[in-house]
Amino acid sequence: MNTSFFGELLNSITLQGRSLIDGRKGRLSEVPLGSLCDQLLSGRGEASGVAIAEEVLLNYGKLSREERLTFFRTLYQDFGADTQKIANLAKELAEKADDPVLQRRLHSASEPRRQELIRRLNLAPGGTKSLVAMRSDLLDCLAEEPDLKEVDRDFEHLFSSWFNRGFLVMRRIDWQTPANILEKIIQYEAVHEITGWDDLRRRIGLADRRLYAFFHPALVDDLLIFVEVALTREIPGAIGPILAEQRAEIRADEAATAVFYSISNCQRGLRGISFGNFLIKQVVEELRRELPNLKTFVTLSPVPGFTKWLSQSLAEDKGLAGAALSGQQLDALRDRTWQDNEELSKDLETVMPALGAHYLTQEKSRGARPLDPVARFHIGNGARLERVHWNADLSENGLRQAHSLMVNYLYDLKDIERNHENFAATGSVAASAQVTRLLRQLPEQKQTKSEA
Repeated sequence: MNTSFFGELLNSITLQGRSLIDGRKGRLSEVPLGSLCDQLLSGRGEASGVAIAEEVLLNYGKLSREERLTFFRTLYQDFGADTQKIANLAKELAEKADDPVLQRRLHSASEPRRQELIRRLNLAPGGTKSLVAMRSDLLDCLAEEPDLKEVDRDFEHLFSSWFNRGFLVMRRIDWQTPANILEKIIQYEAVHEITGWDDLRRRIGLADRRLYAFFHPALVDDLLIFVEVALTREIPGAIGPILAEQRAEIRADEAATAVFYSISNCQRGLRGISFGNFLIKQVVEELRRELPNLKTFVTLSPVPGFTKWLSQSLAEDKGLAGAALSGQQLDALRDRTWQDNEELSKDLETVMPALGAHYLTQEKSRGARPLDPVARFHIGNGARLERVHWNADLSENGLRQAHSLMVNYLYDLKDIERNHENFAATGSVAASAQVTRLLRQLPEQKQTKSEA
């Protein structure tokens, strides 16, 4: 992925354009940012356009947070679509519905000006990376400025094309990978913290461990997403043995199961752009070719929304959790006394996996999709909820977000397409017989789908 030649070419164009503009209009750095954006949209010259695009991005990078918020407001207010032009064209089209010229003109007019602005900014050297960072800033502003969601939709629309599967390159990361990439792996790991170089080596430098990542040619020496894989003999029920410093390493050809135990998105500015489904499926194919002895492909996944849902259910007058948990069990959960008490832990094991199974299969959002974000991803990807494990993640994060619950999602190649289609059509969650049995352990009168 050597892009140095292309980068040098863009820099050459930028320098030529800057000399032309500086001689004719004064220095670009003295022009207000909104005016620079207008110049970029009104200009036609390739060289001058690249130079202006670079100056916009450079000036944006110097703004304070409040100034960036003002810039995004300008994009919303001044760089939208021309509503009067749309209305006039729609009126004309109503009289000449079959006119292809009018159809094209209406389609063109309905696109916000800021979409073309973003496209032209992308021409600057390093433009894609700068725009991804810009969108990350924009996401920080959405809570206080809901109208800016319209601007965000334009970013997401364009990014979904620029970062589609055809542009992505998968690479295996190992101990020979350049140090700057390895450092980013440590930095970006979002599920199970990597504590240092020794920990990283245990995850990528041993025969029974793998790490694969997606790259994009426009983001030189950076990652989009990566997945960590453990090769094991059986389906695991806890994360501790996988991450343990002292464990019995096995040869890759001894493994029967590939476990996807951590998936980390690396670019916040690409939120909402799906890479993980492509990555998992491509890694499955890669592993099947390399290791035909592998028969089972599963995840060992967190359940990040479980604790929040459980608390809400307990607060309800006739909530499921309150009916299923005894007072002693509630006290043990609240005070975490079960961690040092084997009897209490076993007592909770009789009900917590069942509540987890209910949460993952029955609790839905208004869009009739699983409430849990990780479940939405894997179930929507065609996986099956295979097992629910208690006492599986004893890290502070695992205890806080899921009371230690973890789950396996099974990627059965012969069922993936059918599971995906059923989910897309009805929102149904594919679940194993073991999970179904867990559901039967809960009070029957509470087994109803709920809206969140």
